[in-house]
Amino acid sequence: MKRRLLLFLLLLPLGPHAAAEGAIDRRWVEDRYRKTEYRIPMRDGVRLHTTVYAPRDTTARHPILLTRTPYSCRPYGPEFAPSLWNSFLKLYLEEGYILVFQDVRGRYLSEGDYENLRPFIARKRSPAEIDEASDAYDTIDFLVREVADNNGQVGVYGNSYPGFYALMAAASGHPALKAASPQAPVTDWFMGDDVHHNGAFFLRDAFSFIGGGFGRPMDNPTTVSARAPRYVRTDEYDFFLRTATVDSLTRLLGDTVRFWREMMRHPDYDAWWRERCSVRAMRDLRPAMLVVGGLFDAEDCYGAWTTYAAIRRLSPRTACRLVVGPWVHGGWRSSDGGNRLGRVRFGDASLTDHYQQRIEVPFFNRHLLGREDDGEQAGATIFFTGENRWRTFDEWLPAEARPATLYLRKNGGLSTERPAERESFTGYRSDPAAPVPYDAPIGASRDKAYMVADQRFAADRPDVVCFTTEPLDDDVTLAGGIRAVLHTAISTTDADFVVKLIDVWPDDSEHAGCQLLVRGDIMRGRYRRSFAAPEPFMPHRTTEVAFTLPDIAHTFRRGHRIMVQVQSSWFPLADRNPQQFVDIYHCTAADFIPCDVRIYHDRRRPSRLEVHRLP
Repeated sequence: MKRRLLLFLLLLPLGPHAAAEGAIDRRWVEDRYRKTEYRIPMRDGVRLHTTVYAPRDTTARHPILLTRTPYSCRPYGPEFAPSLWNSFLKLYLEEGYILVFQDVRGRYLSEGDYENLRPFIARKRSPAEIDEASDAYDTIDFLVREVADNNGQVGVYGNSYPGFYALMAAASGHPALKAASPQAPVTDWFMGDDVHHNGAFFLRDAFSFIGGGFGRPMDNPTTVSARAPRYVRTDEYDFFLRTATVDSLTRLLGDTVRFWREMMRHPDYDAWWRERCSVRAMRDLRPAMLVVGGLFDAEDCYGAWTTYAAIRRLSPRTACRLVVGPWVHGGWRSSDGGNRLGRVRFGDASLTDHYQQRIEVPFFNRHLLGREDDGEQAGATIFFTGENRWRTFDEWLPAEARPATLYLRKNGGLSTERPAERESFTGYRSDPAAPVPYDAPIGASRDKAYMVADQRFAADRPDVVCFTTEPLDDDVTLAGGIRAVLHTAISTTDADFVVKLIDVWPDDSEHAGCQLLVRGDIMRGRYRRSFAAPEPFMPHRTTEVAFTLPDIAHTFRRGHRIMVQVQSSWFPLADRNPQQFVDIYHCTAADFIPCDVRIYHDRRRPSRLEVHRLP
């Protein structure tokens, strides 16, 4: 029995491959597609609102492309979504795809209770044990059974949080699901993504997203998003510094933001966080996978690299491809070419057209329509900044990549030669009353271009130390993750460590003297041995702090210099560390004290970056 809420039939079909007759616009879509809204029952009886745009053409069978979202599949009712004709989706309409959009459980017009990062259940023992994988399975099962003229082949995609749901769908094991593309997927909100980085609380993103409208309760079913007060009006640095503590923000939010309060009860990487890590669902995946990300994704630079590596490790027989371009969060979806960020330009050609037309659409065509010779098929397609060109590889990290080391040296030097001094260090004082900003100037919201910002504003501060090579004799191309190894001694019982890798342009170049950020990240020192069991520092005792920054793909050109900056705050991107071994989520303003930091660079304690270099 078909369970249909509404069926809107629009005009007579003219066939899905009629794009040559004219540009795809609203009239073209409404002439050739019909919209149907369903309330699809899940195994526990909860019904999920689902919108289906299907070709009116009944002479052929059409593949299904599904996206599940917590952000609403509006417009509801007979109106068509404008994104069908003014975004990348029109490429799928040209091919005659059935496009499906679903509000996930507990959001907007879908029934049930919403849960952030609902834990994956590998072995379900009853219909009452549900997760996002089971909801995806039940949805796909309904679609292939009830939607007319489908060919029984399903793909799923999603960017950001919908990327998490795409990954959960891939873990569902439904036999009709042949291809999945998790894009910048939420992966682990403690280790990376936009809530924590290596245990450090990503303050302004977490407060803006979870403390904003998304984290507030919804009276579902509803078509209206939850609203939040506007807390930051002019200067977010000033706002978060005046608010002083995470606990002050918790009190400001009140009792309505449930997930925020749950986080406050789990400051360490305990079982609660581990069961919300999507890597648990990546074992023995069946669909072909296309993982997509951006080199300069301010929200989630971590997710794509981590997801690809986990699938390669846990599902070695699964066909898995990786595409990463010089994009911001979801930048591969943009219509502006995706070849510029801030003052940096990555060539003149449209990088998004290349991705959409030569990689993503052909990927789904290959697996859902059987077009074997369509598009690019490389295992990894990565854009290298600096040289500004795509490179393709069988896998990532490329087999030809060779380990290399950049050693911090005395007098601000940086070299591939290990230091020989008996004792050498560079010191600075970290004062939480005047934390290092992540960008300059800072306004009421985060500029995505901070990921490639000129770091000269930081280099001039006494609480930031810089190490720089001589001008390069030849191009140097680095690829993959960066392992920062710092030998440090501090005067207190805790501190954070921010490491930034920077491309310094020559004074006579286009960006004269610019210190272009290539990659930066933060590590909360208390987690240097275990993210589950934090430890205080012994004041003035040397210890090693090591962590891995997200992958890079960058060529430092001849004549440029490579710089490393080290500091102990990155505000208000990350929360301030009180620099004492206290509960940071519940401490008071009086707990914040200055800390004297030494970074050693001698023969016994060689602080360094461990990288990979390509020929």
